[in-house]
Amino acid sequence: MEILQITTSSPADTLAVSAGQDSVALISLVLQGGYMMIPIFLLSIVAFYVFVERIRVIGRAAKTPAGFMDNIKRMVAGGDLSGAKVLCQQSDTPIGRMIGKGLSRIGSPLKNIEVSIENVGRIEIYNLEKNLSLLATISGAAPMLGFLGTVTGMIQAFIAIAQEEGAVSPKLLSAGIYEAMLTTAAGLFVGIIAYLGYNYLVTRVQKVVHNMEYTSIDFIDLLQEPR
Repeated sequence: MEILQITTSSPADTLAVSAGQDSVALISLVLQGGYMMIPIFLLSIVAFYVFVERIRVIGRAAKTPAGFMDNIKRMVAGGDLSGAKVLCQQSDTPIGRMIGKGLSRIGSPLKNIEVSIENVGRIEIYNLEKNLSLLATISGAAPMLGFLGTVTGMIQAFIAIAQEEGAVSPKLLSAGIYEAMLTTAAGLFVGIIAYLGYNYLVTRVQKVVHNMEYTSIDFIDLLQEPR
């Protein structure tokens, strides 16, 4: 009975031990990539932060209240400009700020209203695209750092081989090569993820900008309607 108790282990315990060993092996593998893994790792953290932060900002910008322009049209038609301005402030969106600027310029020539809306739109687009260039840079820089790490790793491996006396051990050669290739794999992984994240965010921004343009045109048409 005691022997059974000692040798018997639950599947959960076995899986936990296996997962722990895999985690340790992965960390050990990454550390063997050399010092170039440090900047690649830092770039991965920056890319993750930029992606999450931009997702939140763009997500908030895309949430225009339902029936926003219908309410604006109704208030403007009824002469309630103050109520329309309050509605724009409450929306706290790029579209709301653009329309709010246009409302504050009512009474000026139509061309001036258009210019003021366009100026606010440019500022809002800049805020939406903030740090996207950094993500694009990471998508290109991470693979290059990986290749650089591979080159330096190969140089170190061949130096070690040159210093080896007698026949070169295949194990020594293969160890140097696979350690050097780790940085390439890590750099490509970070670069691909950053590239996909960048293109996804650019697509989201383009959709928001399209809605901004459509709404601003709708607002200008509203001001041109005969009263």
